[in-house]
Amino acid sequence: MNGNRHDTNPATGPNKRVIAALAGIVLGGTGLYLVGQSHPGDAEHFGIWSLVPPALAIVLAFWLREVISALAIGIIAGGLIAGQVNVIDAFLIPSIGTESYALILLVYLWALGGLIGIWTRTGGAARFASWAGERMVRGPVSARLFTWIMGLIFHQGGTISTVLTGTTARPLADKHRVSHEELSYITDSTASPAATLIPFNVWPIYVGGLLAGTIPLFESSEDGIQFFFQALPYNFYAIAALLITLLFALDRLPFSPGRRMREAMSRARDTGKLDRDGARPLTSRELTENHVPEGYRTGLIDFLAPIGILLGVAIIPYFVTYFLLGWTGGEQDPLLLVAEAFILAVITAIVIALVKGMPFDEVMGGFVDGCKGVTIGAIILGLAVSLKDVTDAVGTADFLVSTVGDSIPAALMPALLFGLCLVIAFATGTSWGTYAVMIPIAMPLAWHIAPDPFFVTLCFSAVIGGAVFGDQCSPISDTTVLSSLATGADLMDHVRTQIPLTVLAGGIAVAGYTLLALVTGAGS
Repeated sequence: MNGNRHDTNPATGPNKRVIAALAGIVLGGTGLYLVGQSHPGDAEHFGIWSLVPPALAIVLAFWLREVISALAIGIIAGGLIAGQVNVIDAFLIPSIGTESYALILLVYLWALGGLIGIWTRTGGAARFASWAGERMVRGPVSARLFTWIMGLIFHQGGTISTVLTGTTARPLADKHRVSHEELSYITDSTASPAATLIPFNVWPIYVGGLLAGTIPLFESSEDGIQFFFQALPYNFYAIAALLITLLFALDRLPFSPGRRMREAMSRARDTGKLDRDGARPLTSRELTENHVPEGYRTGLIDFLAPIGILLGVAIIPYFVTYFLLGWTGGEQDPLLLVAEAFILAVITAIVIALVKGMPFDEVMGGFVDGCKGVTIGAIILGLAVSLKDVTDAVGTADFLVSTVGDSIPAALMPALLFGLCLVIAFATGTSWGTYAVMIPIAMPLAWHIAPDPFFVTLCFSAVIGGAVFGDQCSPISDTTVLSSLATGADLMDHVRTQIPLTVLAGGIAVAGYTLLALVTGAGS
């Protein structure tokens, strides 16, 4: 009798816990829905409840160490608050059906995955790694330095940089036992920070358009673009991030990079394990294992020709139209042919493989395997852009701005703007979205407090740096996801190991803005 009762308790115990959990979910969801229904329909936000969707997603991502379910729960919670119970129709389909997500899916996932998949058949990336290693890379330090240099070279934008830097440097880094946590940090930290500091890309045009008309200094987008370049010396976060990453790459940091990063470094050097036991790398084996057909002669052209086409098509037209022809926006936007560049790179890789004698089914098999290898990244990015629309619907950014914005002292305003943008970008996973919210608010506020160009420059630079900082640390950011994807890292391992170093760069930026504002009397 006692034995029978003992056997049944394990079954009833979990059942009761499951029922209790389901009841809690139902009650909690009902409560969130009632909160949304009781709120005025014309309100810009839902008060403190506006923070629930992104906060829930981020907390669960760290707690569960699994992002897909965390994002889904955050979306559902936001839908209930916004009164949109059918989150599929209200958020998922509209977000995934947008042109911006289609571009991400086509370019950064299918084209990237397909290109890497073809390289697993041609052996192009491995051949380049061997060639470069013989000339530059001698060990983990030089492999990390090579990654840092590639990040500066591929500075066309956060997402583009992570893709190019990660895929180019990974074979070298893997060969010399650089952990994927180290590699993803260097890749991520030389992406958006480099794009804002070496702005020969689309960032100045986008930000310049947001600046136009906000204050008397910016009557047109051209004024905003020029101001973006003038403010570069005060982009303290980008400067600090790149310098700290360089010292990290050279193994010259005068302080510890954090316990988790130290453990990752020791594990890789001592055991050759590039990921911790139990890690869930975003890159599948289709993207990491070479399957070169017998008789195929791998050469540098298999790697350099597609990369050359990609960079040439993406950079040369932009350089000519922006710097030589003076196209700065409006009806004459500079030509930044990102999608075309990636597609042509894939076609180039296919043609070279076929010309060199690889069977057509082998080439396409590599392409398809590569596409399959980025499926998890596609799911995460789809949910991330959906959560962004959810945070817009519940007014997350509006609540943060209205709560903090009115209480900013003049001398501390740059640092506090930096912190506010950090929180918004971390919660929403987008620096550009943060710019769209904050620049039209921060610039008039700064001009109202002190109509001084230098004070405005400090406040503007704080917005630029704070948004990049928050975006880089956020586990729901596309650059964070793509850094993990391109380097084969576990997403949450990447987030956890890089935070101590990014926080240091953020602290330096905050100290710089505060000290400069106090010393110069900016805003007084």
